Amino acid sequence: MTETGSTLSGSQVVSDRQTSLDGVRAIAAFAVLVFHVAMEAGTALEPGFLGALLSRGEIGVPIFFTLSGLLLYRPWAAALLTGSPAPDVGRYLWKRFFRIIPAYWLVVAVALVLWGEAYREDLWTWAQMLLLVHTYDVSPWWFGLGPKGLGQMWSLAVELTFYLTLPLMAAALRAFALRAGPDVAARAKRLLLGLAIFGALSYVYTIFEYWPDYRPWMNVWLPRSWTFFVPGMALAVLTVWAGARPGRARRLSVALASSWGSLWLIAGLAYAIAATPVTGPRFVGLGGIWTAFYEQALYTLIAFCLVAPTAVEPVARVRRMLGGPVMSYLGQISYSVFLWQFVVIYLWYDFTGQQPWSGNLLFNLAAITALTVLLSHFTYRYLEEPARRLIRFVPHRVGGAGPGSPKATALRQKP
Repeated sequence: MTETGSTLSGSQVVSDRQTSLDGVRAIAAFAVLVFHVAMEAGTALEPGFLGALLSRGEIGVPIFFTLSGLLLYRPWAAALLTGSPAPDVGRYLWKRFFRIIPAYWLVVAVALVLWGEAYREDLWTWAQMLLLVHTYDVSPWWFGLGPKGLGQMWSLAVELTFYLTLPLMAAALRAFALRAGPDVAARAKRLLLGLAIFGALSYVYTIFEYWPDYRPWMNVWLPRSWTFFVPGMALAVLTVWAGARPGRARRLSVALASSWGSLWLIAGLAYAIAATPVTGPRFVGLGGIWTAFYEQALYTLIAFCLVAPTAVEPVARVRRMLGGPVMSYLGQISYSVFLWQFVVIYLWYDFTGQQPWSGNLLFNLAAITALTVLLSHFTYRYLEEPARRLIRFVPHRVGGAGPGSPKATALRQKP
């Protein structure tokens, strides 16, 4: 794979609009879609190389988590390292609400009306699903990860928990980093160390998922996934550090951007390893603590290597591949693709009269993808985007200066 030189120059390390990240979102969303269709068709459960590769398409979820860590933590990292205004927590939470909840509520309503059966009038079921707390019910009435049509929403519950706890996590990291004094590099290194600790806690948490008894519900709680959010948060620190202080951080950022081919090759090899029994059985069956560790580590490596070249200003070839009109569009509708895919899968199987695990992967994938994209286009245009614009009605607090900024220093020096 050919690699080109980095386009980084001057102090601009991260552009205001990183269209290549839309392409990464598209890859993640459609990897999950292919995975779910392949599972429904049964192809991902068949022996052989193809089935093995299809069985790990769930990697799209860790990729989404890494992207969230990168994009959402960057303002807090910037406030600490560059003295930019600290995020307004209230406005941040409202933005997250408008971003994910309206479209999610629509899909929940459709799924529960279609398949909720005796629980359509159960207020507790509606409350669990609408508030995204259903993953904390250790003895639910549904089978699997959620009611029919909503099985993938466990990962959205993890995202929501991350959104809510990120300000606390950022505050803890800030307090730890401030102990290094005013030097930007020292603070950045402390942030990276703190993030490494959070990542390690994921594996400590996993031990208690399996010991002394196996508790499968712990698999879908946030601490299990810290290892996936942390690489994105670390990339956020690196990109801010590189923009604030020329030197080693900038050279590393340039290296990540220009080594995209090598990083993606590593991601591909790690994915091939993850498709082996080292990460446990395919969908059905029970693995053990070591297969859980291998899965966490390999998925973390894959997500980091895929996202890292796009975290900074990517090279021209990466921008063309991931930031072009088609990939950018698919990335923009990727959230709705994620939301609707199970509803479309089940409606398609009902319409065609097919039984699960009956094959026809390519035919079903083509039809389900087309229908999902069409439905996602309208959801994005007429619900997601109008809902996001509601943030303009939320008062904008005038941000204070981050620690170490001239404004903050002047304020401290006033009598």
